[in-house]
Amino acid sequence: MSVRACLILISCALIALLAVLVAGVAGYLARRDQATYPQALTRAAIAFAATLTLVATLTTAVQAIST
Repeated sequence: MSVRACLILISCALIALLAVLVAGVAGYLARRDQATYPQALTRAAIAFAATLTLVATLTTAVQAIST
């Protein structure tokens, strides 16, 4: 496996971990704010999706700048 492929796999794993952590914190904070479990899960899912979208947008922007 090439170094570039390893770097891409490690980056994907770190991004997924970051998104899961953000979602967990969002769900926890929602529960602390007296939200029901379905509401907390919805907020966590929105935070997860937003994190992945933000990272994808930043990756695209950095790739466009470097080209």
